[in-house]
Amino acid sequence: MHDIRLIRDNPQGFDAALARRGLSPMSSDILALDEGRRAKIAAAEAAQAEQNKASKEVGAAKGRGDEAEFERLRALVAEKKAEVARLNDEAKAEDARLTELLLTIPNLPYDDVPEGADEADNVEIRRWGAPRTFDFTPKEHYELPAVTPGMDFETAAKLSGSRFVLLRGAIARLHRALAQFMLDVHVTEHGLTETMTPVLVRDEAMLGTGQLPKFAEDSYQTTNGWWLIPTSEVTLTNTVAGEMLGEAELPIRMTAHTQCFRSEAGSAGKDTAGMLRQHQFEKVEMVSITAPEGSEEEHKRMTRCAEAILEKLGLPYRTVVLCTGDMGFGARRTHDIEVWLPGQNAYREISSVSTCGDFQARRMNARYRPADGGKPQFVHALNGSGLAVGRCLIAVLENGQQEDGSVTLPEVLKPYLGGKTTITSAGQFA
Repeated sequence: MHDIRLIRDNPQGFDAALARRGLSPMSSDILALDEGRRAKIAAAEAAQAEQNKASKEVGAAKGRGDEAEFERLRALVAEKKAEVARLNDEAKAEDARLTELLLTIPNLPYDDVPEGADEADNVEIRRWGAPRTFDFTPKEHYELPAVTPGMDFETAAKLSGSRFVLLRGAIARLHRALAQFMLDVHVTEHGLTETMTPVLVRDEAMLGTGQLPKFAEDSYQTTNGWWLIPTSEVTLTNTVAGEMLGEAELPIRMTAHTQCFRSEAGSAGKDTAGMLRQHQFEKVEMVSITAPEGSEEEHKRMTRCAEAILEKLGLPYRTVVLCTGDMGFGARRTHDIEVWLPGQNAYREISSVSTCGDFQARRMNARYRPADGGKPQFVHALNGSGLAVGRCLIAVLENGQQEDGSVTLPEVLKPYLGGKTTITSAGQFA
């Protein structure tokens, strides 16, 4: 959420930042609500002062036997008491309208974020690995003979409908191995704390990381009000909601492997083939909570953590900075990491690593107390995929495919697969 004081101090700058996201100016509407709220508060305080003054004078009038003045003052006290109550109610209503508006406004991009309308305007900052040259036409993951016995969309559709998949045998084990490998690297090499979180959360948690109120249709809600998490960014980030941390506790670095659930409300007809875009999927998430001065370096570090997974797996990728029109709601800057998929002859997103500044912390009221005894400040929150497990599975299968329909697997996965290095064209480990 945005700091109303910063909007008061620089409304033109606020509107200019929104314009970079393709949004119309909003400062005048925000400030009108803010001024109305403050006017009601000031009027309530003035009425309270008059009530207090009259209350003190009531006794004096009674004591000197001035019955007329006593009755006038008593009526004035009652009048001011009602006026204070009315003005306070009106101020609360104005405050609620202001908060509701602020909660729907996206974060402001950093100045170095490239301006643009959509993904075509994203800026590549580096590449790693050369896409493999095939002596045959590479297939998409769901077309591979090694994969078809273990990737069942028809049974999943019978159970749950479209955009679900049932994995069996070697493919299911490979999927599990990838998640385990990612967790082990993040914990042992990158210093993240492994965390197991719930996948059902309250409204407050979804509000804290920005999924509510604006994007409710993108997630699933149970009949008793819980939300299924779209990513464990929600749970990991909200572990510090309402907390006053000590500066010595920062940075807090966490990782979690969870199921994730998304309705994909805005992606009708997109990526419907295979398991690239599913309603239920698994992800290894990274979240960091830092002091403001550490968040820039933390963003670079987290990006490298995600890239390192792909490098260990030998999967070519490129890293791009998202333009202002393609960034997520809560981000101030986002690095997308796109893995090479030879079956599509394209790079596709496998991780987004975002720095949110204090945007989420304000929504969650998550602060820290500086070690020098200074005034408490809001923490900075960062999140990123480390990686999306299903998309990583797709990349391993497509990049390792052989002309005979088998798949050669990355060497680093051997300890997780009982020493196996291949899935045969019949779908068995070898």
